[in-house]
Amino acid sequence: MDDSRDPRLAPFTNLTDMQLRMKMEPAEGIFLAEGEKVILRALDAGFVPVSALMEAKWLPGLESALAAHDCTVYLADEAVLKSVTGYRLHRGALAAFIRKPLPTTAQVLDGARFVVVLEDLVDHTNVGLIFRTAAALGADAVLVSPQCADPLYRRSVKVSMGAVLTTPWTRADPWPWTLEDLGEKGFERVALTPSESAVDMRGWSPADPSGRVALLLGSEGPGLSDEVFSRVDTALRIPMTDRVDSLNVAAAAAIACYVLAAGNAN
Repeated sequence: MDDSRDPRLAPFTNLTDMQLRMKMEPAEGIFLAEGEKVILRALDAGFVPVSALMEAKWLPGLESALAAHDCTVYLADEAVLKSVTGYRLHRGALAAFIRKPLPTTAQVLDGARFVVVLEDLVDHTNVGLIFRTAAALGADAVLVSPQCADPLYRRSVKVSMGAVLTTPWTRADPWPWTLEDLGEKGFERVALTPSESAVDMRGWSPADPSGRVALLLGSEGPGLSDEVFSRVDTALRIPMTDRVDSLNVAAAAAIACYVLAAGNAN
């Protein structure tokens, strides 16, 4: 491809325009995977590719995997790629995949012992980082509120290194009443908050060492809503110095996942 205006490249255009992508990708039923590793992980997870755009040097590593599908591959040089996407494509390859229907909450929770629940996070990078952390530290599934940033937005998929494609997840709807369902299913609902009234995480242990735990994380800034706090069993805080008043939600999630996963390891 030598013309960035070619309409066949529409799925890959203006990737720096977040509002456009947020409307386009769910509406058209696609998501974008960036980089050889993430594209291969999407294929391994059973997602069907529609088309791909890349520099020629990346084709050998992807050609055989993509050849199994009815997928058109467009090749372009770095200048055209930058003109199409709006930024320098460091990993040199993009692929558009068909989204799968989301599973039900019951399907996601079936057999799960440790889950992470996200309420209204707005930053796609944070969502992707939390998915990667959850996968690395043993969370079985993730639930996201209806207003939470899309885990399949390109930035989330990229930052998660494909963890959003392999970790069971769904939209928790109706919200926040899904939290009551978690309680009925035996999950200890643990909210993370910097409040001094919360329990110091260093002294926490689950009410039932062999039970199920759900870690609740709120949006950047406001944190968890009052509606959510009215439905939690335990509020935990990460002990910190007085030099800061809070941690980035993704950093806090990493600490909490490590502690809660260890406490729920039996």
